[in-house]
Amino acid sequence: MVLGVGIDIIEIERIKKSVDQFGDRFLEKIYTKTELAYSLKKTNKYQHLAARFAAKEAIYKALSNDTTEAYSWQDVEIYNEVNGLPKVKFYGSLKDYLNHGKELKISMSHSENYVTCVAILYEVRK
Repeated sequence: MVLGVGIDIIEIERIKKSVDQFGDRFLEKIYTKTELAYSLKKTNKYQHLAARFAAKEAIYKALSNDTTEAYSWQDVEIYNEVNGLPKVKFYGSLKDYLNHGKELKISMSHSENYVTCVAILYEVRK
């Protein structure tokens, strides 16, 4: 059963402007060390940063249907499996959230100027 769906789209240039204007203060507020290590080594680092931003927004929207738990940007981490599939890790107040019969799937996509992500939260039936 689907518990929540979230979607987000963002202009890559918006993330670039935020990094240019606020620098490390912006990066350290939004992204985990793992996300920064991955994204900043890429040729198009802003595209990867934007993808993670959009994913966090989509996840927030999907979770808002199922929880009132307060959490920070860094409590949600986006990483890639070896095959490139994007995955999510939760920290802080969300750390055990998915251990209660729930799963979260995300899919990210990008063009030259935009990044989008969809997140689907669902109940796992046994």
